[in-house]
Amino acid sequence: MHSDFERCVRAVQSKDDRFDGWFFTAVLTTRIYCRPSCPVVPPKPQNMTFYPSAAACQQAGFRACKRCRPDSSPGSPEWNQRADLVARAMRLIGDGVVDREGVPGLAARLGYSTRQVERQLLAELGAGPLALARAQRAQTARLLIETTTLPMAEIAFAAGFASIRTFNDTVREVFALAPGELRARAARRGRGAPAPAANGTFSLRLPFRAPLNPDNLFGHLIATAVPGVEEWRGGSLRRTLRLPYGHGIVALTPHPDHIGCRLTLTDPRDLTHAISRCRRLLDLDADPVAVDGQLRADPLLAPLVDKAPGRRVPRTVDEAEFAVRAVLGQQVSTAAARTHAARLVTAYGEPVDDPEGGLTHLFPAPGALAALDPEALALPRSRRTTLTTLVRHLADGTLRLGVENDWEQARAQLAALPGFGPWTTEIIAMRALGDPDAFLPSDLGIRRAAQALGLPHTPAALTARAAAWRPWRAYAVQYLWATDDHPVNRIPG
Repeated sequence: MHSDFERCVRAVQSKDDRFDGWFFTAVLTTRIYCRPSCPVVPPKPQNMTFYPSAAACQQAGFRACKRCRPDSSPGSPEWNQRADLVARAMRLIGDGVVDREGVPGLAARLGYSTRQVERQLLAELGAGPLALARAQRAQTARLLIETTTLPMAEIAFAAGFASIRTFNDTVREVFALAPGELRARAARRGRGAPAPAANGTFSLRLPFRAPLNPDNLFGHLIATAVPGVEEWRGGSLRRTLRLPYGHGIVALTPHPDHIGCRLTLTDPRDLTHAISRCRRLLDLDADPVAVDGQLRADPLLAPLVDKAPGRRVPRTVDEAEFAVRAVLGQQVSTAAARTHAARLVTAYGEPVDDPEGGLTHLFPAPGALAALDPEALALPRSRRTTLTTLVRHLADGTLRLGVENDWEQARAQLAALPGFGPWTTEIIAMRALGDPDAFLPSDLGIRRAAQALGLPHTPAALTARAAAWRPWRAYAVQYLWATDDHPVNRIPG
């Protein structure tokens, strides 16, 4: 979009926050870059230029606006609706892969050469993987500086910097302030935070594009919560997280203009990854205006959208975990699926301490589940085979599920496993892989909702009708499910 000059100018002049994250405005006279909704008086059009990423702005010599904080805008929804190389690379960079594994590690996960990855990112985003990761490190550093009392040295390494000197230089270059000045300025403006309640605890605000309807989003995650791993307590969804350097516990609280996020980590280096996973779980980088606009074109769906706009797709923090839970949930009730998952957690999960609630374990890793005894599973024999085959492939690496997946290739791999029909494959594509166009025409709840609305309700006819909903069929599923008065469609209390 950044190449459409007139459209970008109109968005900036109207301070339209729907475009935050889609592009960035760089002001030639001040050498500052902003988000489109920046509250200051818009510059003259001849003084504007537009970039597709904050990293591209920084590489061109612009510094971040101190007023609108463009580094903290929601991520571009483009990376969540595409499965090409650039989108997959951006999802991995958002997960902190470059900081942990370097550019060669990023390229290896994508199955391309380092040169090809760098070339395509530079062509589309105006910055290579190192610059994009550097911009993310700067954003994480600013977050830690302004919201915690951690020493600067700890912040530098938690944000992913290799040295304190690089940390200091980057913060000065990007924000035109030294780290200490950033913290003092935040305190003066009332954004400073007291000392964390416990070591490794961070309180954050996760932005999103309005509208956001939390009912089905939190309701689904609460209704399907696995005891010991997830819980609803004190108005927050809490769960354990398995992270690259350790583990954590997150509490997510819906608010009208943001999601409250309280993270407790055993290793602060996991902060970037944990934030990325929480945003992914709640689908916070979606573009609800584009989604709802497409679905409103269907006169039978339009009333559902108008009644409760901004529905999101509840996703996951761990793709392998969700695949296991999808198999456990085949042809059984939500309560039965939770019971089966809880038994696995108790037997194979890694214990954790949770002084503030009732969380007890991390969900078992595929390697731990590969050792399970099929005869100990209270499942039909065919489903035992499905589950043990899945965890074996996940554990030995022949099946990898992650943000780097090509969606169609992953579907083909899943469909080749015994016991994986269209429903299981598509629910994993929707909620684990993040495909916004995944669809469940055979789902009983969808068919009942379609029939009640006067839509065709056989799988073949429903698929044909749903062609008009592309590329947002996964969101249409959320609106159809919402016609049922089921606990997954509402927040308790």
